[in-house]
Amino acid sequence: MSAAVSGAGGAPGGAAGSADGGGSAVRVLIVDDHPVVREGLRAVLGAESDVEVVAECGTGGDAVRLAAELRPDVVLMDLRLPDLDGVEATRRIVAAASAHVLVLTTYDTDGDIARAVAAGATGYLLKESPRRELAAAVRSAARGETVLAATVAAKLVSSVRASRPALTPRELEVLRCIADGRSNPETGRLLFISETTVKSHVTRIFEKLSVNDRTAAVTVAIARGILPPPV
Repeated sequence: MSAAVSGAGGAPGGAAGSADGGGSAVRVLIVDDHPVVREGLRAVLGAESDVEVVAECGTGGDAVRLAAELRPDVVLMDLRLPDLDGVEATRRIVAAASAHVLVLTTYDTDGDIARAVAAGATGYLLKESPRRELAAAVRSAARGETVLAATVAAKLVSSVRASRPALTPRELEVLRCIADGRSNPETGRLLFISETTVKSHVTRIFEKLSVNDRTAAVTVAIARGILPPPV
């Protein structure tokens, strides 16, 4: 079973409404170095009426290139890839705002999870996940929701519980706005502070949580108990 966290960002490809029955299909790029795995994933996702597999590839370099060219809503990313590993490919895709990245791998070590989240992955699932869970996770990722397999979430909680950063009351307010999906200007208006001040708070929040983007900040904050879990 996995949990989805809403409000951390929209879908780059603009198909966020498709999971609710409206809008275009969720466009997916499959990245895995095993052809048999890619074929299986294509079959599973192809059976969903609101999901379209637009391409597949077996290397991290091709993943970065195809994500930039095709602008899918979700990149389904393995971690162990030739020439460029999944974490670095994820970092480059997220930095270019090409797509949301949903990690799908057999590896669930603390180090792999932490690196993927820090790189900006929207979610982290294991290849043993049931078909329905995978399809639901793809839809959630397209909406910008963070999706974590239950075992992965438990490991993330354990790995970060030892170091709880001391966020100031104002930083907590800004963090809640991030979790609600508010932009910096919206946060500034809500809290009656300038956009520049908001950006400063966001930078400090990222530093204290050891993350590089808003989605990862929300994910880590929930894991550490700084923010409440989604209802």
